Amino acid sequence: QVQLVESGGGLVQPVGSLRLSCAASGSIGSINTMGWFRQGPGKERELVATITSGGATYLSDSVKGRFTISRDSAKNEVYLQMNSLKPEDTAAYICWAYMRPSGKISFSNYWGQGTQVTVSS
Repeated sequence: QVQLVESGGGLVQPVGSLRLSCAASGSIGSINTMGWFRQGPGKERELVATITSGGATYLSDSVKGRFTISRDSAKNEVYLQMNSLKPEDTAAYICWAYMRPSGKISFSNYWGQGTQVTVSS
């Protein structure tokens, strides 16, 4: 059984910073890509950032220049450094991984439970 667990969310003021972490645990065979989605109140889920096993990154236009995604492959962890936060960044941030559990031959999508980020003065 594999799972993703996020941490680091909380309440922060506008222009403040926050660092989210996500750890994949269990019997991991291989992780192809990890990333972050977010879902604000009354909004649909949107893709924020991804990073591949080779280190290639993607950032959505709304966060480009403010957020940075990184990973520690040895620890099966992914991070999201969030700077210059805006109220519109308020959302549940959900970790995502496309990975293969040990003993399986195919990759599947996995999501964490989410960590709440609230940007407010």
